[in-house]
Amino acid sequence: MKFDQTAEVFKALGDVHRLKALHFLATADRTCCSTGQGVCTCDVQDHLGLSQPTTSHHMKLLVDAGLVTAEKRGKYTYYTLSPKGFEIARSALNSLATALPKAVKEAV
Repeated sequence: MKFDQTAEVFKALGDVHRLKALHFLATADRTCCSTGQGVCTCDVQDHLGLSQPTTSHHMKLLVDAGLVTAEKRGKYTYYTLSPKGFEIARSALNSLATALPKAVKEAV
């Protein structure tokens, strides 16, 4: 397990605004600027109710963690979910769950 990379993913997941942004990217429909090839920054900002700089900060952390990809098109950036970060999180959780003692697993 790559601890630095895993910690970065979980740090990115540890904020309510970033979780809301991920959920929005996963469920966005065509009523926003979604092109089927990403969701526009403006819609993420509107959904989160945050300023543009704050939204950009949160999205940068998600991109850096590998949870989201960003593509600049004109003056806007379009975001899509990336499987890389989610695989890191899933793998880390599976590894930890496998290492749980049997007594702990039975108590859950």
